[in-house]
Amino acid sequence: MLNTITLDIAEARLGAAYAVEKHLRRHGASLCDLLDALDDPSGFAALCNLHGAFGQPIPDTDGVEAALLDICRILADQTPSSLDRVGHERGLPASDMTLWHGARVCDLLARFRHAD
Repeated sequence: MLNTITLDIAEARLGAAYAVEKHLRRHGASLCDLLDALDDPSGFAALCNLHGAFGQPIPDTDGVEAALLDICRILADQTPSSLDRVGHERGLPASDMTLWHGARVCDLLARFRHAD
């Protein structure tokens, strides 16, 4: 019974990782633009870590989850004034992008929590 539960959890975590990979294919460029524009260089590093977690035939689900946690934290830590400045300097709708990407990253992260 324990092996079945462990297998179910592993499959659910892989499913969550594949959902992240699909999301990155569609929206990764926009997330990359946003994280690159923010003052926190760890955001871009977290995105690189996220991509690196997919560097094997089977994704590193712990690595995917950890990178999502970092990205979620970085997006949540942005102040309205810094986002306004980034938006003005870079010509990006930084506030809207942060809200949208933050919500999507949190949704994807929730899939890992539900898997456990």
